[in-house]
Amino acid sequence: MSLRPLSIFAGLALALLLASCNNASDRAVEVAVIGDPGSPFAGGARLPLAAQLVRSATAEGLVGFDESGRVIPALADRWIVTDDGLSYIFRLRDGTWPDKTSLTGEAARAALLEALATVRGTALGADLAAIEDVRAMAGRVIEIRLSQAQPDFLQLLAQPELGLLRKGRGAGPMRLTREKRGALLKPIAPEDRGLPQIEDWNARRRNLRLVAMAAPRAIERFNAGEVDVVLGGRLADFPRLDASGVSRGAIRLDPVAGLFGLAVANPQGFLAEPERRETLAMTIDRDALAAALNVGGWLATTRIVNPGAGDDNGTVGERWPGQSLAERRAIAAARVARWAKQATTPRLRIALPPGPGSAVLFTRLAEDFKAIGIEAVQVRESAPADLRLVDTVARYVRTGWFLNQLSCANVRVLCSTSADRLAGQALQESDPAKRADLFAQAEAQLTIANSFIPFGVPIRWSLVSGRTTGFMPNPWNAHPLMPLAMLPK
Repeated sequence: MSLRPLSIFAGLALALLLASCNNASDRAVEVAVIGDPGSPFAGGARLPLAAQLVRSATAEGLVGFDESGRVIPALADRWIVTDDGLSYIFRLRDGTWPDKTSLTGEAARAALLEALATVRGTALGADLAAIEDVRAMAGRVIEIRLSQAQPDFLQLLAQPELGLLRKGRGAGPMRLTREKRGALLKPIAPEDRGLPQIEDWNARRRNLRLVAMAAPRAIERFNAGEVDVVLGGRLADFPRLDASGVSRGAIRLDPVAGLFGLAVANPQGFLAEPERRETLAMTIDRDALAAALNVGGWLATTRIVNPGAGDDNGTVGERWPGQSLAERRAIAAARVARWAKQATTPRLRIALPPGPGSAVLFTRLAEDFKAIGIEAVQVRESAPADLRLVDTVARYVRTGWFLNQLSCANVRVLCSTSADRLAGQALQESDPAKRADLFAQAEAQLTIANSFIPFGVPIRWSLVSGRTTGFMPNPWNAHPLMPLAMLPK
């Protein structure tokens, strides 16, 4: 019997094996983002997560984030900051826009001013209020002047909403193709972006497909090996991970800061007075809530500003020091009883997103409120409500971010004009100690208003398969797509 056919068969098998290995690197990275299916292509000043990821991938700002959440060069390859912190001078890389026009300081200035106009009137716009002037200088140089030093200014410039566009298109680092299932993103070769060539570029780069879907479907597809990464996980869907049998090794928790609590949406009836709103904040058993949520390392707090914020001067502490939960509830129950004598037993509607995590949260809140004589009812996010969940990750961890989120310009339902006034004075104060003191006073005023009832820090999780590269947990819940599309050297 001749061995030649067997040799041919063995050679064919080896070729197929090698082809399959090559195809593994050619296979698109599949990313599922928890959210509405149409969200990758949403526009406006408040972008959903999927749209933020697409914007960051297709329209760089002057700077951006790496997978660790560090600020890195983007359209600007280098920059300097003056000693007083009031001037940031960026030198743009030698590249072009998608229409092949040169990447100049004048074009970048126009694009930045357009982006700033888009976010005006939002909390991010308030964060950027220190921008006094944007100047185009010689050639590829742009200067941003501030009215006050802002230590986290580069962090703000790296936000997706400040990705720069020319004629509606950004300069990469990826190109977008719309598909029926979502967004196909292809890395652009460095030399086409005015950057040095990368060795083995074609072997390292991969296409990436981003699809937005509901959490149950995203988890199901991840478990089936059809999705490499799931982004956008929050408390509402966290219990699904255990129920679906997801490997603990695949779960990544971001150590974020931010606002996680209830905002007063209907300051009428029982909630019309700050003292009665305080009864809700003081009766919540945050230790029991932490145990029920079952999220390792979760930080509970009674403060609006998360403990450990960069400019926290320590004058504002946790509320009701020295009082036990039982003592606080006795005070709260007495206030509710006084109200019930002249009106009726309070019945509060709490709007929460759908999901088993929200069910756990509502169960705890309902038990806590019942202990002082208040009935709680869960309603849909879109339904009329007395209290609504606020669940937002901080873009930078300083007092100003928290105050801007709850300012009258951003909330428009129940806020504190005195807190806004003090925060405005803080922005005009050049002395860091005096500024921190004004911010602390502003937090105290907002706390007295009791328009927001904090639970603790937000919860953010992702699912990451063992074959995924370019992902790292970070404090900003920022997971850029370009690193996910690159194989390591």
